[in-house]
Amino acid sequence: MLAAQRLLPVLRNADADEAVRHTTALLAAGCRAVELTTSTPGWAEAVTRTAPLTDVRGHPALIGVGTVTTTAQAEAALDAGAAFLVSPYPAPEVRAVAGRREAVFVEGGFTPGEIASAVRAAGAAKVFPAHVGGPGFVRSLRAVLPEAVLVPTGGIRPAEVREWLAAGATAVGMGNGLPADPGELAAVFAELARPCCAHCAAGAEC
Repeated sequence: MLAAQRLLPVLRNADADEAVRHTTALLAAGCRAVELTTSTPGWAEAVTRTAPLTDVRGHPALIGVGTVTTTAQAEAALDAGAAFLVSPYPAPEVRAVAGRREAVFVEGGFTPGEIASAVRAAGAAKVFPAHVGGPGFVRSLRAVLPEAVLVPTGGIRPAEVREWLAAGATAVGMGNGLPADPGELAAVFAELARPCCAHCAAGAEC
């Protein structure tokens, strides 16, 4: 799904109500996968309330939880209905929970060794903080990890998203800068989206 959406909103909100409102607006704009974070007070409640929602096409929302660094957070996120987990750095405890519960885990890393370890474990890695290395760093990683799902996050502005994708990012995580206007927000996702498989490319709906 990330490879099709290509832009992953990362939400840090004041409370659960704000997180639900923000997520609902994103789903209405054509987004399907949204990452809430444990830095939001009441985040587990927000996941419980948004996990049953659908996107504008009627597909089930994919609500993930980011900044997951402990066993307790991982268990609570999955119990609340999270579709995937994301950590900001290597988190063996979270990796263990994800493995035991067969959950999708995008593990954070910065060095090539950390990123390769995450990819070997689950096929995906969050490159964080991405702005430090820039698109060139992702391009270098892609050369040695050609099949990896790489999601650079941190310090990326909306105007730079296509540059990161061209460098080899599977999707780009973004915490700030998305337009508030519903029409403009929908245009962002429509412009970046691509078919997730040959079935979709042929015009059918997944």
